[in-house]
Amino acid sequence: MQVTFGYKLLRYISWVIFGISIALFTYVEMAQPVWSANKIPLIGKVIVIDPGHGGPDGGAVSKYGIIEKEITLKISSYLRDYLVQSGAKVVMTREKDMDLADSETNRLSKRKTQDLIRRIQLVKKIKPDTFISIHLNAYPSAVWNGAQTFYYPVRDENKKLATFIQSSLIKYLGNTTRVPKPIHNVFVLKQSPVPTALVEAGFLSNHQEAMLLSTSSYQEKIAAAIYYGILDYYSGKKALEFAL
Repeated sequence: MQVTFGYKLLRYISWVIFGISIALFTYVEMAQPVWSANKIPLIGKVIVIDPGHGGPDGGAVSKYGIIEKEITLKISSYLRDYLVQSGAKVVMTREKDMDLADSETNRLSKRKTQDLIRRIQLVKKIKPDTFISIHLNAYPSAVWNGAQTFYYPVRDENKKLATFIQSSLIKYLGNTTRVPKPIHNVFVLKQSPVPTALVEAGFLSNHQEAMLLSTSSYQEKIAAAIYYGILDYYSGKKALEFAL
């Protein structure tokens, strides 16, 4: 009697394990195409990421000493990692606290001009599929906040890229209602020969947002939002229409 009961119990357990195995296998088989589809749009794409400022040019500085050049590099590094994991080849205009000006160039204004020219020269040399420049905003008033994407409106692809990124920032950050904005006087946007967007990831002049921007978790969240925007751009989806 004990032997029969033990045998039945063993057989029951075996069937349970077998059923779980089949269920897991089916789940993996169903999930795999979704994972692959998410990765396919970026395989083989070349993307240049431009962490704004660097070296002697710190960019904007918050009231409590949070420096733009440090935050843009961290966001850009997270974004690079996301893109590389999805099959893209990524080149960064800088990977440490430096600018691209000549070491013997002393005057800051001249260094900044030389630095911007070198960044565009890099883009023209590499001929990437897209160019993403990361910056932080600052205004005299502390009331303004929210990430916003800018583009040079002479090329439709610029608007399309900026629109997908801005839509993603709105969706994943949940704290901005800003729209993608055309702008005519930003050097890297005007001079870039490829689809380009400039992301102002938030306002250092707003204390609450500056504190958020200084945290690694929020930096990674911004990078993820930009990444999903780029992914959507290459997915063949139709871009949303914003009222400008």
